[in-house]
Amino acid sequence: MYEERRSGPRKVLLTGWFSFRDGEATAGDVLALRRVETVLLGSGTPYDVAWSPGFRPDALHLDDVRPHDYSHLVFVCGPLHGPQVEELHRRFAHCVRIAVGTSVIDPGEPAVTGFHRVLARDAPGRPPTEDLAARAPDVPPRPVVGVILTHGQHEYGAQRRHAEVAERVTHWLAGKDCARLELETRLDTRDWHLNATPAQVQSVLARLDLVVSDRLHGLVLALRVGTPVIAIDPVAGGAKVAAQARACGWPALLPAEQVDGRRLDRWWDWCLTSGRVAARQARETFREGRLPDGADHLLEALTSRAGAGQGAGHGTGRGAG
Repeated sequence: MYEERRSGPRKVLLTGWFSFRDGEATAGDVLALRRVETVLLGSGTPYDVAWSPGFRPDALHLDDVRPHDYSHLVFVCGPLHGPQVEELHRRFAHCVRIAVGTSVIDPGEPAVTGFHRVLARDAPGRPPTEDLAARAPDVPPRPVVGVILTHGQHEYGAQRRHAEVAERVTHWLAGKDCARLELETRLDTRDWHLNATPAQVQSVLARLDLVVSDRLHGLVLALRVGTPVIAIDPVAGGAKVAAQARACGWPALLPAEQVDGRRLDRWWDWCLTSGRVAARQARETFREGRLPDGADHLLEALTSRAGAGQGAGHGTGRGAG
C-alpha cells in the first residue's frame, strides 16, 4: 500500500496525543504540529487536524472522523506507546501511517510497529534529531499576566464577595490571549511553590506586563515595581483594596458589584497602553515618599501619652492583604 501511494497523499489526517479524548495537549506538541502543518501547507498537501474534545470542543474530533476520507495518517510528537495509539492502527488500517518527531521506547511494541514509517526524534540505536517544536513558526509574544486572588478575609463576613469575584475574573481571563501566572503574596520558607522573601515576589511582578488582583498587597507590590494592575475590591461596598487604590491615586479599580467582561476589558486595554506610564509614575511616587503613610506619625504616637489606644485600626487583628 505504501509503495502504491508514493506519488502523493489524497488527504492527510494529523493526529497526536492532542487528539485523544483522554490525552493531553502540551505546548511542545502543538508547536510540533505547527511545524508539520507548515511543511504540508508549503507542498499544497490537504490535511485535517483531529483535536481532543476536552481541549478544542468546537474542532474536528477523532470520534467524528470518517477514516476513509483519508489516505494517510500522520502521528505527531510524543511517545509511541499504549492502546490509544494501537487503536489508530486498527481504525485507520487502510491508511499509510507515519509517525514524525516521536519518541520510541520499545521498537517492538505494536504501537510502533503499526506505522509504515517512523521518523523518530529519539529511538534506541539511532542518533537523535531536533524536536519539531524547535523550528515551529514564530509567534508574537502575548502579555504575561500575574493573577493574585484571595479566598480568605473572613473578617468581612456577609460583605464577602470573594467567590463571585474569583469566578468572574478567572472565567474572563480564560478567554484572554495571554500567559497567566497564578501568584501568591504569602511567604513560606519550607514550601518551594511559594516565595520566601518580598524580594522574590517583587522580582516576579517586575517581569510581568500586567497584574490582576483582589488583594491589597497585590496592588501595592505591583505598583511598587512599576507594573500596571487591575485592582478588584472583593468586599461589597468597598473596603481596603478600594481605599488603597484611592490613596495611591490608581484608577484601574473595580468594585465587586461591577466586575464584568466589559469593564475588565476596558482596564485591560488601559493597563497595557497608557497604564504602563501611570504604573511607572506610581513607582516613582513610592520611591520618593511623596505620599504620607502611618509610619510618618509613628514616633509622635510613641511619645504621646494621649495617643495610646486611639485611632482607627488599633488592635483590630490581622487580615490577609
